Amino acid sequence: MSHRLSAFTAPGRFWRGNLHTHSTRSDGVLEPAEVCRRYRAEGYDFMALTDHFIGTYGYPIVDTRPFRAEGFTTLLGAELHSGPMANGELWHILAVGLPEDFTPPHAPDFHVYPGMESGPEIAARAVAAGAFVAIAHPQWSGLTLADARSITAAHAVEIYNHGCAMGCDRPDGFSIADLLLTEGRPLSLIATDDAHFSEPDHFGGWVMVKATENTPEALLVALKSGNFYSSQGPELRNVVVEADRVIVESSAVASVIVQGAGTGSKGVHGHSMTRAEVPLARLGNSPWLRVSVIDAAGRRAWSNPVLR
Repeated sequence: MSHRLSAFTAPGRFWRGNLHTHSTRSDGVLEPAEVCRRYRAEGYDFMALTDHFIGTYGYPIVDTRPFRAEGFTTLLGAELHSGPMANGELWHILAVGLPEDFTPPHAPDFHVYPGMESGPEIAARAVAAGAFVAIAHPQWSGLTLADARSITAAHAVEIYNHGCAMGCDRPDGFSIADLLLTEGRPLSLIATDDAHFSEPDHFGGWVMVKATENTPEALLVALKSGNFYSSQGPELRNVVVEADRVIVESSAVASVIVQGAGTGSKGVHGHSMTRAEVPLARLGNSPWLRVSVIDAAGRRAWSNPVLR
């Protein structure tokens, strides 16, 4: 019996968007209007401005609605901070689709204070308020598996952060995501910019969201449903999981790799491949599978996991 990923069966079309961005309302260098203009000029269909939600910056949930235009929309959001994590630093939790009146935590700045709301608590509050919530840049944050386990309300893990890639060579969230998946957590996987425009941290990782229309409401429903994939450039066009293989259709790539729990993985390699069949014999009874494709320039696209 075959299973086709929901991103390729849901009605609508794909919309390209960035879910993690900063402006002068926190520690970014461009005004909100200019950040939105640049994403629109670069061909994005939507973006979320997610400035740091701490007292130093006035707990901003920036109103980007004035910067919407035909063919381009924005989602309101913020990067939430409270804590601490196991390493003694504040949590970084991405929340897209927050209401403007979301109650701030007691987070005057990036230091830890007695009696602060925990990371799991603020993540759960954000989900209850209607937001799509992701654990931000696990590698950069120094996140432990115990930390990650505690955020039970999150929809997703940020598996690629372009700003962390360019600024400190710590872009990865796959290790944490894969371990949580193996423990049965139904998570999706997002790639983002985390753009501050103070270094080459922009237009490097995005989500392709399948929705019937390019509106905040439709995009949020699709994000929460996992109807998207993430990319640095390549396009995923279909992913079908069968009993003994995964069939992947994409733009031209050089490698198609299927990963599963533990050491389970298998790749197929070639030239300008637009369709590949990856046998599953080496993945055993993995409770989940995900797909990576890599083009000749080394750019990747990643599917959401399939729970088996």
